[in-house]
Amino acid sequence: MLMPHPAVLRALVDRYEAVTASEPLDAAGGQGPEARDLEYTLCVSTGTRDVRAALETARRLLAASAPAPAAPAPAGSAATGPGSLAEPAGAAC
Repeated sequence: MLMPHPAVLRALVDRYEAVTASEPLDAAGGQGPEARDLEYTLCVSTGTRDVRAALETARRLLAASAPAPAAPAPAGSAATGPGSLAEPAGAAC
């Protein structure tokens, strides 16, 4: 199965949640057109047929794609952060 890019998937989930919270329901009491479009896109993106399953799958995929937290630098380390160009005192090139 193709995997959606995490940034695209995050944007879809965020937009769906915002739209369903603010878009008025249609005359039949169902979701409005933008919410229905987002439901379809979420389902296609996650390979599901139900928006609840699509949201569950999207959240699982997003959690799995989240970068692991960076390990803290050892005590006494001269580094000032990731990609630091700082060199310990007395270090030669």
